Amino acid sequence: MAGARQAQQWLLTLLPAFPVLLLVLRLWQLSRQDMSTMLLLVQYVSPLGLLSALLIALVWAFPLVVLMFGVLGRLLRLSAPERFDPDRSLLASWTARTPGWVATAAVALGALTWQLRFLPTLLMLALCLLALRTRYLYPDQPNRILLVGVAIPLAVAVLEYAALAPAAWTALRVGEPTTAVLLVVPPAATVLLTGAIPGWIAPAVTHGLAYAVAAVLPLVTGAVFLAAPVLPTTAVEVAPPPSETASGDGEVAPEVVLGALITVTDTSTIMLDRAAVVRFLPNDQVRSQVLCPQARPVPYSVVTVHGWPVEETVLDWMMLRRPVTVRDVRCDGRLPAGDQRGRAPR
Repeated sequence: MAGARQAQQWLLTLLPAFPVLLLVLRLWQLSRQDMSTMLLLVQYVSPLGLLSALLIALVWAFPLVVLMFGVLGRLLRLSAPERFDPDRSLLASWTARTPGWVATAAVALGALTWQLRFLPTLLMLALCLLALRTRYLYPDQPNRILLVGVAIPLAVAVLEYAALAPAAWTALRVGEPTTAVLLVVPPAATVLLTGAIPGWIAPAVTHGLAYAVAAVLPLVTGAVFLAAPVLPTTAVEVAPPPSETASGDGEVAPEVVLGALITVTDTSTIMLDRAAVVRFLPNDQVRSQVLCPQARPVPYSVVTVHGWPVEETVLDWMMLRRPVTVRDVRCDGRLPAGDQRGRAPR
């Protein structure tokens, strides 16, 4: 009893610290390991903006955690009921105390936020969870168990293969074996994972996989968040200092500073340029500012399923996209055509 409760207490203590650690590491990375720059970012960067970027970047992790640990816990309860002790096992405690609506919400969220190539895996986890729950709650109803544990997974697998077979074959032809595996393996695995496994190996398998997921997931989420933007990219056109203009040494062109906008004070516009150097631009020299939209990532995969790219999510398909417009030249670090005179911009 003490072991599971102590583990839960440590987990509840350390879990809130993980997002804070990610935010600090993101600012440390953004400052290029310069403490003064990081302290400046901490002073001005909005915590709400950082949390919003963290939520958007890592929203996919919640369904993975809920469904993966839910399947492993129910598999342990069904295969080795004598080893399923919520007072001693954190996995068993998670399973016993997680209500069904949480798993349902996780499936719905995963269907919206996971890429198309991961949806067969999501469907596999959902069907396994349903089948294991049915076998545990209704052990004396073989017809229901046969329907939920065999008939439905088999029918879903046939439908999935009918829809995904052309895309899987295309993935093999273009040299994307990982995409092919993600499309082909989960439907067949669902039929095999809806029942119990030998009781003598169940604790080792379920707890081993749970520990592996718990160890790998923070690394993956950290890598994803550290690549996510947390500051708006802005191009600022700055006039030359009055001293250079008054020197009479030819006509001096303005400068375009491209980087992350930190804040605007009464006297300066503070930016972090592309070299991670903090620039304090006097407001009386700022001619214009342009918000540069983030460029969409270059697609890794060329595989589509009936015209739907496998790297797209349902949420991407449902939400309106920003219309394609002509990119402002200042977002490329260049001056508009009317201002390109004198010396070249820095």
